[in-house]
Amino acid sequence: MITPNKVALVTGAGSGIGRAIAIQLVQDGFSVTLTGRRRAALEETAQLAGAEEDKVLMFPADVSSPRDVAGLFEATHAKFQRLDLLFNNAGIFTPAASIEDVSLEHWQAALNVNLTGAFLCTQEAFKLMKRQEPRGGRIINNGSISAHVPRPRSATYTATKHAMTGLTKVTSLDGRQYGIACGQIDIGNATTDMTEKMQKGILQANGSVMVEPTMDVRNVARAVSYMASLPLDANVQFMTVMATDMPFIGRG
Repeated sequence: MITPNKVALVTGAGSGIGRAIAIQLVQDGFSVTLTGRRRAALEETAQLAGAEEDKVLMFPADVSSPRDVAGLFEATHAKFQRLDLLFNNAGIFTPAASIEDVSLEHWQAALNVNLTGAFLCTQEAFKLMKRQEPRGGRIINNGSISAHVPRPRSATYTATKHAMTGLTKVTSLDGRQYGIACGQIDIGNATTDMTEKMQKGILQANGSVMVEPTMDVRNVARAVSYMASLPLDANVQFMTVMATDMPFIGRG
């Protein structure tokens, strides 16, 4: 798939799912802005993608900071003059805890990155997409299986991912009049550094610990590539991509 002269911005692009998506988008022909907290990680992603210097922008930023996010989108516009795709991917896990033991600090940290970060990036994307010619664009949110059902001891992550579904829906609705499409991909057990612990066993709803199946993260990249390839009059509203045998259907 070749997508000439289109521009994407990927948050959390320095590792894991964000890195895999960024690499795929470069291969698809997008110019790509890579953002995350660590420049070295972004440079590694760009190198792995084989991105040409004039088709990649590395911009370290904290997506929970309005100032950082505004600077990120200003720099993207300055380099590429437009934005066709935003992939809201940046997210954190806080320490596992039963809900009564979750600290306010951890609760707010998860909200700040997982939800407020996506909200701030969506706002800035709207501003660009509404005024550019041709007008419009696409936003894809990383929802997670946890947007549907929780794992034990995951109040912060689960709450933010359920809220992401609401953000996806209202973004899709508010974007209609401007040619802005918004969809969500819910990912289950893609192999990244964050899922390594699943190979050692992870707590289940019945109190047992079991090793869970995982899938190649490139399957997620191909799914996002398909979502991004659609014309703006078509949209994948929600897509679930998961390891076939993971305990999701029937979880609990």
